[in-house]
Amino acid sequence: MLEKKDINLEKAVLIGIVTKDQDETRSKEYLDELEFLTYTAGGEVVKRFTQKMDMPNPKTFIGTGKMEDVREFIEENHVGTAIFDDELSAAQERNISKILNCKVLDRTNLILDIFAQRAQTSYARTQVELAQCEYLLPRLRGMWTHLERQKGGIGMRGPGETEIETDRRIVRDKIALLKDRIKTIDKQMSVQRGNRGAMVRVALVGYTNVGKSTLMNVISKSEVFAENKLFATLDTTVRKVVIQNLPFLLSDTVGFIRKLPTQLVESFKSTLDEVREADLLLHVVDISHPNFEEHIDSVNKILGEIESINKPTIMVFNKIDAYKPEPYESDDEFDIERTKKHYSLDEWKKTWMGKIGENALFISAINKENLEDFRKRVYNEVRKIHITRFPYNNFLYPDYDDIIDS
Repeated sequence: MLEKKDINLEKAVLIGIVTKDQDETRSKEYLDELEFLTYTAGGEVVKRFTQKMDMPNPKTFIGTGKMEDVREFIEENHVGTAIFDDELSAAQERNISKILNCKVLDRTNLILDIFAQRAQTSYARTQVELAQCEYLLPRLRGMWTHLERQKGGIGMRGPGETEIETDRRIVRDKIALLKDRIKTIDKQMSVQRGNRGAMVRVALVGYTNVGKSTLMNVISKSEVFAENKLFATLDTTVRKVVIQNLPFLLSDTVGFIRKLPTQLVESFKSTLDEVREADLLLHVVDISHPNFEEHIDSVNKILGEIESINKPTIMVFNKIDAYKPEPYESDDEFDIERTKKHYSLDEWKKTWMGKIGENALFISAINKENLEDFRKRVYNEVRKIHITRFPYNNFLYPDYDDIIDS
């Protein structure tokens, strides 16, 4: 998937499984995404391993024969990291580490590492640290030397208490401390949101790396960090935007991903207050991605978890400049079925996308294509909310077409 090579990147192998719930195509898609995650974290994937199984091995995730293949490859090629596509139990992680004699990560651990790299503000760092502690707590056995002792000595060890029990208490105390810190910051941020007055709030939501920050920069004429890597944005950025003469607040939020660790969903729910309190959602979709429909489902699932699924929403299908349907050639002998992957953009617009009417927009943020349609649609929707809130301002903000005609 990624052709860029760098001698400074950490060499890694990926391990996934094919099951009745996850066929070969789906497994490949997940490993493609895992490779992009690895690249984002600073690694280079040198080989993938997959195995067909009814269910993961409770001791080593994959079978002993496949595990031996992985071990031999790691040893012969001096690979330092093995990354598994699903979350490993504490026992599986210990058993695999003993066999492979290298660093063993799962998808959750990898995402947590990326979040730790990307966190810029004190708030984001606190949220990531909380998620890491909650992930670490059940995996402490045999890992206590990895922890930085915060306290110890006289009076800190109960009668008959073991090192692992002490460390668990230290981590639980740290979790409680971090939760209290987040509550304090939440109160401060709630006051900040309250100080913004009754302006209409619009939030950009979507899968990671779909172009939300690029769109934010184009519309707000700001310089929010944007990069072709996963989770380029962790901290919510809010900008005042004016379309014609109508002002509103636009926020850029953290991107979502399939198999998002539950620890991160919980830790970042407070960050997503911008989404919960928004009047309008702009659900940005990378239509050039072959699995964009599954991405939409993943985002909607998380929006449901934060009680925001029923908010007014405009679907913004971005990256139309990069959309390329797979070529289709009819074969009378084998009667190859024509599927969605062969659809042109016009054909897609006649599917379920056409049924949502004006709430579906097709743009290219990077090439500024169809942005006038985007501005018009957002203006009219924000106007509708604004004049409901301030009826006496109706004459100040006419319909977008009336402004253009005049």
